[in-house]
Amino acid sequence: MTKLTKNTLFKVYDSKPETPMDKTTRIVRQMVDEETEKRDAKNSRLRNARLEREANTPPEIKASAASKSRRTKAASTR
Repeated sequence: MTKLTKNTLFKVYDSKPETPMDKTTRIVRQMVDEETEKRDAKNSRLRNARLEREANTPPEIKASAASKSRRTKAASTR
């Protein structure tokens, strides 16, 4: 039996070189991740601005439906 050392106990595997398809996949995933981060930051910024605007504006008084003239069913079918 051979003497066990770190060189004989564990086999050393060389990593495979990156194929062109792997390279393309890695780059595209990186681009998609960056776009997602930018989109999330933009959505967060816009959401915060909307919430702040809604908090600072007084609530609008809704016009009553009774004050508006309603069409009758016969008038709207003409």
